[in-house]
Amino acid sequence: MKKVVLSFLLLVITFYSHAQIRNEIKLNIFNTIALGSVEFGYEHFIDSTQSQSIGVEFLINDRFSYYPHGKDGKEFKTNSYLVSYNFYFIQDEDDPSSFYISPFFKYRAGDYLDLDENNNIRETDMNSAMIGIGAGYKWIYNGQLALGPFVNIARGFSKEVADKFSAVELNAGFSIGYRF
Repeated sequence: MKKVVLSFLLLVITFYSHAQIRNEIKLNIFNTIALGSVEFGYEHFIDSTQSQSIGVEFLINDRFSYYPHGKDGKEFKTNSYLVSYNFYFIQDEDDPSSFYISPFFKYRAGDYLDLDENNNIRETDMNSAMIGIGAGYKWIYNGQLALGPFVNIARGFSKEVADKFSAVELNAGFSIGYRF
């Protein structure tokens, strides 16, 4: 965990040293409040118009979609990593607020615990890769504060996860970010 956080900070510091390059750090505040999942990310804009970016996200206590947690012995012990390439449809260079689409690759690691019909603990291996696409809107205030809703849909490639939950996962949220 420490290595992931240190690597993330090193990446941010590296990109921050280039003053003309735009970056964004963000938090999905909706899922933090509603689910107790901490989802933070980083975007690096690869062109001067901020119309394309590469993103990485780390999701702590990630859950499968909005499946219940903590009831009847159900418990997710998972974290996820997500890499995306984001396309922003900016209409006005003076106002970078816009719709965006975001194809992504996500990897979830960990286990899901629940009770079987005899009250024995049953463990589901949640290690799985997913590909998906997201869409949303970002409002940019004073060139730095970024706010906006988003929705993602992904297809997982784990038979065990698909048998327990579904092969398709839906996720949504509201992110708060800071651009520098």
